[in-house]
Amino acid sequence: MSRTYLFHTLVSSACLSLSLPSLATDDTEHILALPSTAITGDLDSEREAITLATPLPAGSRLNLSALETPASTSSLDAEAIDGRNNRSVQEAVSRSPGITSVGTPGNGNTALSARGFSGHSSVMTLFDGSRLYTGAGTQSFPVDPWMVERIDILRGPASVLYGEGATGAVINVIPKKPFAGEIRNHLRLGYGSYDRQQLGLDSGGSLSERLSYRLTLNREQSNGWIDRGDSENLSLSAALRWDASDDLSFTLAHERGDSEPMNDFGTPLIDGRYRDSLRKKNYNLHDAVQRYHDEWTRLNSDWTINENLTASNQLYYIKSRRHWRNAEDYSWDSGRDQLLRQSYLHIKHDQEQIGDRQSFTLDHGLFGLTSKTVVGAEYNRIRFDVDSNAPYTDNGGDYIDPWQPAPGYFGSQDPTRPQTHSTTQTFALFAENRTQLSERWSLVTGIRRDQNHIDRDNRVDGTHSDRSLDGGNWRAGLVYAVTEQLSLYGQYSTSEDGVGDLISLSPAAQQMDLTESKQTELGLKQQFWNGRGEWTLAAYQIVKKKLPVVTDSHTRLTQQVGQQSSEGLEATLELALAQQWHVSANASVVRAAYDDFDEVVAGTIVSRVGNRPINVPRRTANLWLRKALRNDLDAGLGLRYVDARYADTANQATVPGYTVVDGNLGWQLLPEVRLGLQVNNLLDRRYAVTAHSAEQWLMGAPRSYFATLDYRF
Repeated sequence: MSRTYLFHTLVSSACLSLSLPSLATDDTEHILALPSTAITGDLDSEREAITLATPLPAGSRLNLSALETPASTSSLDAEAIDGRNNRSVQEAVSRSPGITSVGTPGNGNTALSARGFSGHSSVMTLFDGSRLYTGAGTQSFPVDPWMVERIDILRGPASVLYGEGATGAVINVIPKKPFAGEIRNHLRLGYGSYDRQQLGLDSGGSLSERLSYRLTLNREQSNGWIDRGDSENLSLSAALRWDASDDLSFTLAHERGDSEPMNDFGTPLIDGRYRDSLRKKNYNLHDAVQRYHDEWTRLNSDWTINENLTASNQLYYIKSRRHWRNAEDYSWDSGRDQLLRQSYLHIKHDQEQIGDRQSFTLDHGLFGLTSKTVVGAEYNRIRFDVDSNAPYTDNGGDYIDPWQPAPGYFGSQDPTRPQTHSTTQTFALFAENRTQLSERWSLVTGIRRDQNHIDRDNRVDGTHSDRSLDGGNWRAGLVYAVTEQLSLYGQYSTSEDGVGDLISLSPAAQQMDLTESKQTELGLKQQFWNGRGEWTLAAYQIVKKKLPVVTDSHTRLTQQVGQQSSEGLEATLELALAQQWHVSANASVVRAAYDDFDEVVAGTIVSRVGNRPINVPRRTANLWLRKALRNDLDAGLGLRYVDARYADTANQATVPGYTVVDGNLGWQLLPEVRLGLQVNNLLDRRYAVTAHSAEQWLMGAPRSYFATLDYRF
């Protein structure tokens, strides 16, 4: 798929889009609104729709809408997240174009893949616009969608907005906010397959003329669909907003998540093949542990200084505690007809981060043109401690029967002890500008400069290492407004990732520069049929350089000369049709490859040039249909398709693709009471969500139901 092909595809699509308005009818009698969502957070108010004209903060700090932003953006509101059977933030995000889940216990079950790049080091997750710096490949918050108001997605490099670690995409999870007005409450009770239980509360409104609040609380637990698959989750979100004056407001917010997910490291392959009889077996230990505790505290201030100048500040403190004690790897021994269970790992993470971001937004003139500029600064200080039983020298493992596995207990002669302590400080200056060049043309630019300093102590041998890693990124995009409902855009942007997660770089990795990525993107966005439909199309190419490559099989010398690239197409469609039908669809195709990548295999350097990166599907697609059967009854049906992926750089271990169908029913029994029924994996498909390794697949859940009762008062 060449650049020329992508360009011609967009040109053809643009010509088609110019003809779409002619299909619109002047008959307004049957005009339907697009699916609605809560933007203000009022639990009982008429909900506004998120459309291409809605400002999306993830794509820019200039408060631009999708039509005004020269990038591929999308948004999922609380109604869509809940109405499409999503049990986690990551499940919801993977219904958007080109994004798939690659979550495993080792990465906190939260990692994603986008535009040919995978993992937390390339696909960044924000919470309320701020990031937790990922340590050792793991992030465990946010997960629970009950506290979420909206999820905004910016695809492609975004380091100019958020710093290193955002080559594939940025996911901004926005929590439910305080709102003015009468206090409203929402109580949910749920029960379903495998003894899944939910108790959720959402409450908000005005406490006085200038004081409002929002409180969400959610508790879920389940016995799980595998043996010994118990899980438990408790989440809390509380926010208090004080409007000190008409021009100045403060919001104090605190979120907490306590999670013990189903402790599953996957189903082993037997002679390289999947056996369905093993799908519900649990090969982990009787005393296995996977436990996460996260807290986020933020103080936001918003000040309208005058009619042209505003200021915004967010001061935040983030804390994360993670604990694993597991046997993680299971490999088939054909000679013994048994599984070798090994990798007895005991790991603890203790992470704290304090930061502040200050920005100013100015509406002004520039050479006689209308212009808007944001300038700001951001500072973070992150402490990251790791305890473990490394170097894991006694992990020879034990043999177990794959069909009747004995749980066993954790045992290691390597003591669990403090391993590393790091302190990372980051400082950034950033600016964005949008200038209206003419009635139809606008130019959007951005620039960011980052300074990062890492201090790392090895607590085993007493050594110390430190390094400063600086980076700078920029982007420039042109938007052409063909009409008020149709825009074409082109963008060039840069991005940076670490060769690993910044706060947990080894001394050797600290000596390497940040990787460099460049993207070219063209696209179009259009609303049509009197607002009943929207569609978007984007074509892109990303090239990422300075990847570590082993260049000598004897000395194991590693140099930053590697390269990886991707190019692809993404399309979305939203339609509100007659007879109260709603259609939401998207599809993507990507060609990703290692352009320059060698690795050592059994002492020999082997080229992986031309191979597809791990966890990257060629094609993905999502479809959701919703129909109001009558005034008090509605139904939904969804389809999720993910193409085959590779689990190794040699492209020898293939994880098969899958198509999963979900459905739901909703009955408005009374004005305040709604009953719901969700059925996931309606056809009871056997499928692998991702691979823990080339020999272990993390399987998707079998068919299950979940019934809910929602009471609003």
